[in-house]
Amino acid sequence: MRFLLLLAALPLLSAELRVMTFNVRYPNPSDGPDIWDNRRELLVETIRESAPDVLGTQELFYLQGQYIAEKLPEYAWFGLSRRGNKEDEHMGVFYKKSRLRVEDSGNFWLSETPQVPGSISWNMSLPRMVTWAVFADLQTQRRFTYYNTHFAHRGQQDEPARIESAKLIAARIGLASPFILTGDFNAPPTSEAYRILTATLTDAKSAAAATSGPEGTFHGFKGTVGPARIDWILFRAPQWKVKRVDALTKNRAGRYPSDHLPVLAVF
Repeated sequence: MRFLLLLAALPLLSAELRVMTFNVRYPNPSDGPDIWDNRRELLVETIRESAPDVLGTQELFYLQGQYIAEKLPEYAWFGLSRRGNKEDEHMGVFYKKSRLRVEDSGNFWLSETPQVPGSISWNMSLPRMVTWAVFADLQTQRRFTYYNTHFAHRGQQDEPARIESAKLIAARIGLASPFILTGDFNAPPTSEAYRILTATLTDAKSAAAATSGPEGTFHGFKGTVGPARIDWILFRAPQWKVKRVDALTKNRAGRYPSDHLPVLAVF
């Protein structure tokens, strides 16, 4: 009987969870050769090869989400746009239906009125938000909470907004564990927003046994990244270990799936 119990526990000890954050770049008709129609197959291929169990996207438009789900039917996705409907950018969350089940989910806005769709505070130029879920892991029978976000983008002008956004998320998280946060934070690890969030969360890259890819994650479709790592995967799960974190540089003849590098963490 003891041997059977040990065997039953083995999947819990050996299970991996693959988590990706990916700013997919909205379908901007002014992107020239890098318009959505020219890179969408490569983007789908990048996701397929990386095989994340959960994927947090930023700048996702509804038509992009539907295309990805059509081409990768093993995934489902959910999320509202930052306007509270299907128009404009979503923080769309994709998950493998064979691995995860959504127990609960929702959205809140990074503002002084988080439950008001499309709300803006702190002098931001656009609404910013979080799409979240409580997932049940069908392999381990355990649950974890997941947030996906995109912080304000305007340099120093939006630094106060990013700080307030980090404070709001930190307060909302509370003591949730296991917990994962993905996003495009438009700020480097030297920022105050990062300091606020990593006061209670761990940067997966800092904890990883191995890493690959460049430090910076934004390259503007050029393939040459800047020095700032603005796309992060943070977590709190005392018993989890991070096998690796990769900033993925996949491209085809110099064409990239997005103007950001996707980041993959293997827990």
